[in-house]
Amino acid sequence: MPTRQQSLPRLVPRRVFYGWVVVGVSIIAVLMTSGSRAAPGALLVDMERETGWSTSTLSIAASISLMMYGIGGPLAAAVIARIGLRVTTVCSLVLAAFSFVMSARASSLWSLYVWFGFGAGLASGLIASVLGATIANRWFVERRGLVTGLFGAAMSAGLLIFFPVFTMLASNSGWRRSLEIGAVLLALAAIPSWLFIRNSPGDVGLAPYGGSPEPTRSPDTGLFRRASRRPEFWLLAVTFMVCGGTSNGLVGQHFIAHATEHGFAEVTAANWLAVMGLFNFVGTLASGWLTDRVDPRRLLFAYYTFRGLSLFFLPVVHDNVSIGLFAVLFGLDYIATVPPTIMLCAETFGRHNAGTVYGWVFAAHQCGAAIAAWGAAAIRESAGNYTWAFSAGGGVAIAAGMLALLIRRDRPSAAGLAAA
Repeated sequence: MPTRQQSLPRLVPRRVFYGWVVVGVSIIAVLMTSGSRAAPGALLVDMERETGWSTSTLSIAASISLMMYGIGGPLAAAVIARIGLRVTTVCSLVLAAFSFVMSARASSLWSLYVWFGFGAGLASGLIASVLGATIANRWFVERRGLVTGLFGAAMSAGLLIFFPVFTMLASNSGWRRSLEIGAVLLALAAIPSWLFIRNSPGDVGLAPYGGSPEPTRSPDTGLFRRASRRPEFWLLAVTFMVCGGTSNGLVGQHFIAHATEHGFAEVTAANWLAVMGLFNFVGTLASGWLTDRVDPRRLLFAYYTFRGLSLFFLPVVHDNVSIGLFAVLFGLDYIATVPPTIMLCAETFGRHNAGTVYGWVFAAHQCGAAIAAWGAAAIRESAGNYTWAFSAGGGVAIAAGMLALLIRRDRPSAAGLAAA
């Protein structure tokens, strides 16, 4: 969508490519919105204790939130195309903050479902899902894998770093105060987003990094109908659904509850999640670097297989050594799948379509997370522990790795996409 040219903010040195500024500020927004997704898992134990609602009942709110977080992906692509990156980002942060405030005042399950599930989930999904893919493909030709790796690291780091923050706040002040503090942080993140984010290089008279000047091109019309006819789209969606189920759904939602059943304190388990977030940051950055150099399909095969083996190990974690080993191993792989998945979306369907296609694939990711979040809770209440849930997740992850090898790696062309 063409827009009038804007001047660069005075605080930015002229020798710095402005796309890196957009990346840095957007990472703050992604860090905060993805960090807000830590609230369901981190506050689950305290919410159950304070309200008397069961784990499976509260997990419905978490499942709704994860589902709306995914729906925000394809919706975000349309919203960004219409009103731009900056306005979308700011509105999403403000809406997420307002939903947190209303969730903190919830006195019934339906109000918790509305604000904690629908409101906060949709608001966060509007930017945490496709913002990074859109910026990487608009502002960069070179270093695109690195940029998507940075955003992937921010997504998972925000989620995992905020686990101990929310858990500590809940243990000291309760889950309601935790949500109020989270609302303040989300609102503050909207300020730099408004000041520094620009929609495209052309808006500030620049070319993409490593490329020639080009106009911002809207996604192709009828893209979903054509993309859905290609097996590559469904392979990407199914494998990424497994990614969401095994990461956000299983570990993200139930790791603390599982650890407390094995004798760990809530804060201790949350601290190990922070360790997982640290190593995930390293792993996702490395994945972005590798995506520029290695076949993305082989990377996905390695990541999903490694994740499956890690999940088979989780039910036997009982001491600090074993839980620390799991945190390091699973952290390196937590969301390393994002850069190669985005790269395959761009290669198969075109750079200008990458954000939209990834939004749909990300919706599948969150469907898997929502199903796993509720399903693991149901298995726990039925079997008395999480062993079968984590074992099933391990097997499905290994199967997803094998499916990733079936994805055809096509270089996109206008005629090829139209004929698909």
